[in-house]
Amino acid sequence: MKRIRFSVTYPDRLVHPFHRRIIDGGPLSRAELLMWSPTADATTLFWCDGGKNATAAAVAGIDSLLDTHFVESADGTYAFLRQDSYEFPAVLLDAIAAARVIFTPVVFLDSGNIRFDAVGESTALSEFHDRLSTHGDLAIELVQEFERQTRSSRITDRQDSALEAAVSVGYYEVPRDGTIADIAAVLDCSTSTAGELVRKAEASVIRGYVGTTGDQ
Repeated sequence: MKRIRFSVTYPDRLVHPFHRRIIDGGPLSRAELLMWSPTADATTLFWCDGGKNATAAAVAGIDSLLDTHFVESADGTYAFLRQDSYEFPAVLLDAIAAARVIFTPVVFLDSGNIRFDAVGESTALSEFHDRLSTHGDLAIELVQEFERQTRSSRITDRQDSALEAAVSVGYYEVPRDGTIADIAAVLDCSTSTAGELVRKAEASVIRGYVGTTGDQ
């Protein structure tokens, strides 16, 4: 099994209306589609890098929206959205439906870029890549073996992505090859944000490791 991180930019006609609000310079610069429910009423859980009011203003532009619920966190807002359709173009939904792969959180950035991981067999991932590349500017940022992991520490998805980015740029090599700026470039965020994510993730991992070894 392989895990591939894709980066894609779609032409304007294929941009989702929620992503359009982020691209156009609104109060949000990043939104993450964390979970979705494959039911008739399109139910999703987003995380957005803004407060409750900013998030509500951004999602207000979704025509298919039926109901919302917002929960503020320390670094952003969780948004539960229920729609009567996903509003993604049919060609993209068809490509996703036909893919024999599983997708991890999808990140929408104000640069117009979308980043996500896909997990599956090499042949299925290659077929998905070829199909999606006909609809947008698609690039591969990371390829690695997929293995089931049990974490002894509790880190967030963003912190996990920061650690993966750190490994990919050589931040933990000896001698060190990558920098926090390199990690920020992979995550498409500021160096201060990247540094904070790495520090918090490292602290959680160390606390988890010490707690585990201390019990033995």
